[in-house]
Amino acid sequence: MPPGNLDYHGEVYSQNKDVELISYSQENIKRVTSDDVKTLLSSISTKEECWINLVGLHNVDHIKSIGSHFNIHHLVLEDVLNTDHRPKTELHDGYLFFIAKMFTSSEENNYQFEQVSFIVGKEYLITFQEKEGDVFNTIRERLNDKESRLRTRKADYLFYRLVDTIVDGYYYTLESIGDKIELLEDNLQENPTKEDYKEIQQLKRDLIFLRKSVYPLREAIAKLTKESNNLIEQENITYFNDVYDHCIHIIDSIETFRDLTSSLMDLYMTSMSNKMNEVMKVLTVISTIFIPITFVAGVYGMNFQYMPELTHKWGYPITMVVMAVLVIVMIVYFKVKKWF
Repeated sequence: MPPGNLDYHGEVYSQNKDVELISYSQENIKRVTSDDVKTLLSSISTKEECWINLVGLHNVDHIKSIGSHFNIHHLVLEDVLNTDHRPKTELHDGYLFFIAKMFTSSEENNYQFEQVSFIVGKEYLITFQEKEGDVFNTIRERLNDKESRLRTRKADYLFYRLVDTIVDGYYYTLESIGDKIELLEDNLQENPTKEDYKEIQQLKRDLIFLRKSVYPLREAIAKLTKESNNLIEQENITYFNDVYDHCIHIIDSIETFRDLTSSLMDLYMTSMSNKMNEVMKVLTVISTIFIPITFVAGVYGMNFQYMPELTHKWGYPITMVVMAVLVIVMIVYFKVKKWF
């Protein structure tokens, strides 16, 4: 397709058709949700900061209307619809475009992620999400508080708070991964199973994806702090520097967990080898015990004509007693040697 073609080919995670508009100032806040985007956009006041949130990238017509209203370049809108982008920052004439990956945990303790796109301009912030449900509810609650700093600052501060919340979500994900690693380590030492092996492989994939998401996010935030622009107030640059430090800490944690996951794989292989050795040891002991009595049975099973023990009255019970004594002696010997 030609560049700038606005068409969404990804998976539809939500049937939502509404767009959320939150207009706020220190004195007032208004929250409106509607599927009539043009009417919604026409109600925006230039005297208030506004946050427009669209959930469901299949609503291409809504995205086109928003782009037309705020004069957003069609290539930027195309990037919004392409959910395979790495996190990045782009500075345009009159607005800033930012992409990040947001992680959340499901009830099954699985990790879900989605791409969140931000467009930051003077007095407005637009966010585009793939799925319903996010980590921004605490921000919405803070906006209801008249004394909150969010109500007294501009849209670029709201942008910082949302990005910071996404980065905090990485901490929660890593904390969950750390708990899984500890649980797996205990399981592998006691009774390793194939399910543990699958869990280790899944952890490795999750950590790889986290790493691929955080590294470019760090670069994107660094670009925000280093390149001068009039969309981010100088006072808020300090806050983004703090988010940058958090990204570095998260990267260090990911590298640590990757090493631990590799160690878990080594532990799994060692545990499985030890488990097999235990089985082989038991089988070897049983085989060793039966070797002498098999020899005795073999000797007296040859049925030669001139074997005196064959005609002895007590030959059979004597042979059975000898076999039993051999078994008992060998078991006692193995116990003394602590071979089992």
